[in-house]
Amino acid sequence: MARQNATPRFSYKGSRLKPLRAFCQVARLGSISRAAEALYLSQPAVTLQIQALERELGVSLLERSGRRLTPTREGELLYEMARPLVEALDSLHTRFREQLRGLDAGELNVAAGSSTILYLLPEIVEKFRRQHPEVRLTLHNVTGASGLDLLRNDAVDLAVGSMLEVPADLVYSPAYRFEPMLITPPDHPLAHKPDLALEDLSPYGLILPPKRLTTYRLIDLVFQQNRVPYTVTLEVGGWEIIKQYVAMGLGISIVTAICLTDADRQRLAARSLARWFPSRSYGVVVRRGKVLSPQARAFIGLIQPQALAPRGYDESGHSER
Repeated sequence: MARQNATPRFSYKGSRLKPLRAFCQVARLGSISRAAEALYLSQPAVTLQIQALERELGVSLLERSGRRLTPTREGELLYEMARPLVEALDSLHTRFREQLRGLDAGELNVAAGSSTILYLLPEIVEKFRRQHPEVRLTLHNVTGASGLDLLRNDAVDLAVGSMLEVPADLVYSPAYRFEPMLITPPDHPLAHKPDLALEDLSPYGLILPPKRLTTYRLIDLVFQQNRVPYTVTLEVGGWEIIKQYVAMGLGISIVTAICLTDADRQRLAARSLARWFPSRSYGVVVRRGKVLSPQARAFIGLIQPQALAPRGYDESGHSER
């Protein structure tokens, strides 16, 4: 009788990409059924591929957390190693064709908030359109979690904006910094007050963005830490609206210098509050391990050339507090 091999052999070994692709989809989507839909396979086929992979590696890769499947500790390690390989191979044909065509075709989707689109991106977009007129560029006007959801679901190639805390699955590369500024009407008592203190703002109502946004939370944190009372007269979204209402004398505000233009200097007084409030950075956000298209790399290069250094998008992002 022939001696049986102690190491099991599986037919899928001829193509390791299939089970790794199945595992990565389940780890990303948290569901066998959703992974099967994404892969155009049956649920049993996906389950068999995952089981075969677990038998070969000798570990459990997934565990159930409520209604969702999540990677085990070993699964997280494999996912981190396998996802860039799977995505690179899956996108090989597309990237090869794009490289052949150069940057004269294709599309680029960028997520950004209103302030970023209005104040930071115009010159960058103009330069990109001039250099790559055949690329279809779409700017998705979204803020906060909505933009990150688009990024995680690959609905956009990258995001541009400001981040205070960076989730582990994303990489943030700051490119610009802007000071916090107090804005008032030109004839306001604080406009020319020497030795401005944080307490000097207390008697005057603030016009701030909605509470759900980072700016409001950051301002509240600084006042609380310094035990200085403050009053919010009005919550309203959009720097342009806030500036207009301040110019009308309806209150004062604390904004980021990114939104102040030469025209604003004629209707507003602006003073730096960098002594109390941290500067805000703006930069590029991508999904960790994502293989960037030539179009995305060209756009990022206009914002921050050093972001495309060899480290790529596989290292921990910065977190600002």
